Amino acid sequence: MVSDENSTRIGSYSFPFADERTRTWPLVESPWNVPALLTLYLLMVRYGPKWRARYKPLQLRVPLFCHSLAMALLNAHICLELFTSTRALNYSFSCQPCRVSYSPHEMRIAAALWWFYISKILEFADTAFFILRHKWTQLSFLHVYHHSTMLVLCWVFVKWKPTGSTFVPAMMNSFVHIIMYGYYALSVLGPRIQRFLWWKRYLTGLQLLQFTIGLLWATQLVIRDCEYGTWISFTGGAYMLPFLFLFGRFYAQNYRVSADIKKAM
Repeated sequence: MVSDENSTRIGSYSFPFADERTRTWPLVESPWNVPALLTLYLLMVRYGPKWRARYKPLQLRVPLFCHSLAMALLNAHICLELFTSTRALNYSFSCQPCRVSYSPHEMRIAAALWWFYISKILEFADTAFFILRHKWTQLSFLHVYHHSTMLVLCWVFVKWKPTGSTFVPAMMNSFVHIIMYGYYALSVLGPRIQRFLWWKRYLTGLQLLQFTIGLLWATQLVIRDCEYGTWISFTGGAYMLPFLFLFGRFYAQNYRVSADIKKAM
């Protein structure tokens, strides 16, 4: 584990003991925060469409553009903070143990991962926009499962492993979300811009690549018995499997079918 002259203390924590650096940070300490947020989210998913079906769909182009742009910028900040701080500490991509260090760069990593966790709460707005705009087909099991479970996983990361190898999946995911929310922001600007957004299928392909790399990366952590933590490495790797299946099925259903239609024409 690397350290510098500004470190005040170096140690380590393992489950069930939370990391002391982030333990008291907002929405981290209490075990009831995530269940409460998740309950509110699922209630919105369950009853929101029934309520909105009584009214006309809203366009919400300006709020949707502002939200998407803000999310793209937030993910860019997270990705940049993780990249620059881990490079400054010479973090290992393949295996980086999580140690309790208060050096400035370590705390920047922890702060970036806290923002990564908060971003998963802000992403609930995606679902709200679908409901308000009557985009019922986009309110799929994949969408709800993705947003629900990511909140739980990110809370686990920031509470127990806010530094170390956690930076790898967080940095990959934030990079993908820069492109994804950039696409969302551009898509609401009207037909003149939408005709340049032919690369949507490749965005889904990028997500599949992310999950594949995540699975292989977590597998090597477990095989080499990395000090980062077998329990969280195994959990992270297993978490990639349903996403590979669900996103793979989504890709096949949406883009293979459209390709077949074009051939038929």
